[in-house]
Amino acid sequence: MNLQDILKKHGMWLRNEKGGERANLSGADLRGADLSEANLRGANLRGANLRGADLREADLRGANLSGANLRGADLRGADLSEADLRGADLSEANLRGANLRGADLSGADLSGADLSGADLSGADLSGADIDFSCWPLWCGSKDVKVDARIAAQLAAHFCVLDCDDPAYQAAKATILEFAKTSHRAKDLGLI
Repeated sequence: MNLQDILKKHGMWLRNEKGGERANLSGADLRGADLSEANLRGANLRGANLRGADLREADLRGANLSGANLRGADLRGADLSEADLRGADLSEANLRGANLRGADLSGADLSGADLSGADLSGADLSGADIDFSCWPLWCGSKDVKVDARIAAQLAAHFCVLDCDDPAYQAAKATILEFAKTSHRAKDLGLI
């Protein structure tokens, strides 16, 4: 069955129509595929190769993308809320403005990912690699679950800001020892 037929049957499944079938693209090779604006809500994309795929504005709510290769994929404006992205490779992916609210990103490779404007509210990033990624600095990063490694990494970056304000200096002094536990502390000149 070709991709268009799978998407058509999936749409029918979402609408509870006769003959509809949930998309099972587990392990599929979809490198560079144009899936922009596709409705893949609840689809099984576990272990799929979506490297460089165009997923702009795609509906991936609740989709299983665990172990998927999304390296360099364009996910701008995609809705990945409640999606399972455990162990997925999202390095170098463009996630600007993506809805990742409540997504399970534990253990995901987000190195170099552009998360600016992404809504990570309530997402689980425990064990994720965020090296060289762009962390969203707005309310969309509220309640993100992280592990000590990510918390120390964020603290280390806070501690290397050039700010002479006494309130900043006091805050920096309070978290400096924790920030020094970051795997990036040496690179940042904290130790």
